[in-house]
Amino acid sequence: MTDIPPQNYAPGMAGAESRATPPLVGDEREILTSYLEFHRETFALKCAGVAEERLSERMVPPSGLSLHGLIRHLAGVERWWLRIQFAGEDVPLLYYSDDDPDQDFDRLDGDVSQALAVWRAECERSREIVAATPSLDATGTHRASGQPVALRRILVHMIAEYARHNGHADLLRERIDGSTGY
Repeated sequence: MTDIPPQNYAPGMAGAESRATPPLVGDEREILTSYLEFHRETFALKCAGVAEERLSERMVPPSGLSLHGLIRHLAGVERWWLRIQFAGEDVPLLYYSDDDPDQDFDRLDGDVSQALAVWRAECERSREIVAATPSLDATGTHRASGQPVALRRILVHMIAEYARHNGHADLLRERIDGSTGY
């Protein structure tokens, strides 16, 4: 079984009560980062308790999605948006090349535990970058356009990315063992 408890998760807790609920009142940074954390933790819950070999199963044909592929994809998204485009770090892309742009979903080689560790590390690095940036108006460089991209815009994009893929993960998890919600 995969042991990837989300932040604030305690064994024996069933789903939603293990996550920190985003605040009803707060400044913009607190609201945005709380919602991003909520979605990261939701994704971790979708994967928690699933046998590693089942994480790679493509359970919703004709889609080729799997939880393992989503783990790899979201690790790459964290790196791409916050480390590469925003912070300007010179690090290689994860699970992507121009010759094989869909390898995050298509090539599920490698250890699932390693993919989970990479995702966790990318989330932690993203948190560090956001925490060290004093203003949501701070910008990085959007690679596709060469234009500035604000941290605020990136955080909104990350929330949308996780929300979309949490829906996919919910369908996959339901097909694996009937679990829904979180």
